[in-house]
Amino acid sequence: MRREMKSCVEACLACYTACLDCATESIKMSDEAMLNCIQTCLDCAELCNLCARFCATDSDYSAKICAMCAELCDACAAECEKHDHEHCQECARACRECAEECAVMA
Repeated sequence: MRREMKSCVEACLACYTACLDCATESIKMSDEAMLNCIQTCLDCAELCNLCARFCATDSDYSAKICAMCAELCDACAAECEKHDHEHCQECARACRECAEECAVMA
């Protein structure tokens, strides 16, 4: 696997776990204001997981998936940055890193 491809897969998987952690912690808070954050994190986690799989197999469609993943990661980061919770800030950082890696691959 090419270095850039491996780097993108690793960033996607890190973002996947950060998004799931953020969504899980936000659900535990039972705060109505966190609903959009939770949904965006769950969506982002699933797309990052898909993107990692497409990149790992060097699919002909990985560039398109990476472009979509970069867009959603940026949106998820923006949503998480609105909240002061540590899990949200950690998720935002992982999303920004993943967006950068995916943009290179797109």
